[in-house]
Amino acid sequence: MFTDREASRNGWKNGHELDVTNEFAAVRVRKIETRNGTRLEISSARLGYTIQLDALALESLTWQTMNTFTEFLRTPLGPGGSDHDDEDEPEPDI
Repeated sequence: MFTDREASRNGWKNGHELDVTNEFAAVRVRKIETRNGTRLEISSARLGYTIQLDALALESLTWQTMNTFTEFLRTPLGPGGSDHDDEDEPEPDI
């Protein structure tokens, strides 16, 4: 984990943006400060989606298997971007 000083030395300052692209997608990632703490904001300008993730949400990504991400890609254009019918899916246990 970077301290603020280490992050500054490594170029990851608050508001710093990083573009991650390939032939299938392009996202912009940036570190932001909110009144509830530091978040990583991930945006897809092409699709118009943005999400802000805190440390726990980011850490939870590391707990997942590749099958989880395969399931995400069943609707690659987001919740309304395919013929996938969410009503057939069981409600998650929360």
